[in-house]
Amino acid sequence: MRFDAGDGAVAVDMDAGVAHVRLDRPAKLNALSPAMFDAIQAAIEHLAGLADLRCAVLSGEGRSFSAGIDLAAVAGGEIAPLGPRTHGDANAMQFCATGWRSLPVPVIAAIRGHCFGAGLQIALGADIRIAAPDARLSVMEMKHGLVPDLGGFVLARGLVRADHWRELVYTAREVNGEEAQELGLLTRVASDPLAEAMILAKDIPGKSPQAIRAAKRLANAMEDGDAASLLQAESDEQQVLVDALLAAMRKG
Repeated sequence: MRFDAGDGAVAVDMDAGVAHVRLDRPAKLNALSPAMFDAIQAAIEHLAGLADLRCAVLSGEGRSFSAGIDLAAVAGGEIAPLGPRTHGDANAMQFCATGWRSLPVPVIAAIRGHCFGAGLQIALGADIRIAAPDARLSVMEMKHGLVPDLGGFVLARGLVRADHWRELVYTAREVNGEEAQELGLLTRVASDPLAEAMILAKDIPGKSPQAIRAAKRLANAMEDGDAASLLQAESDEQQVLVDALLAAMRKG
């Protein structure tokens, strides 16, 4: 399935419960135009409605994940006001990053080449990020006199130490995959991040789908829930799973 974006698209291929989502604007290093943002939103909403979805892998077609926002395309396009909330707590552009976090299944980002600005924030929405050692990552917005506004300050919590995040934002400096892992932007590095992501993704459908979705909900709550509510959530999720397990055991 393809979600068209004029001179680009977002492609979604399904195989045994695993969705491979590709930013498909390689001639522009998957830079994010207004139409690409629309296509990403549509892809996330499509995936959210798939009952048989078990895991998603997010990558970029060609030699880069995403070079970030396409300022030329944005300048000539219709950008909706950023203040109104269109997707829960987020505006439409923020949903392109936070929407991966809100999907009910694990999302793995496979990163090579450029992963700048808005592209990096989209990657931060994934549960797991695997990148090539020579990948190039940057919180790029300050270079253009802007600040990260696709949910980066929310999504970086629990991943990047606060002072490291501030330095990356203030300076817009570029780091490679190995330094990005040290800073917390990445889960790990691999010579072939897409192959590594696919191996991991294909292992997940063999696990209990109910338990995986419960774990995703708890992992999301872990970032900003207080101890009492998180302890209660653990108990509530586990009770449902224990009841289902005991019922299955009784049936033999």
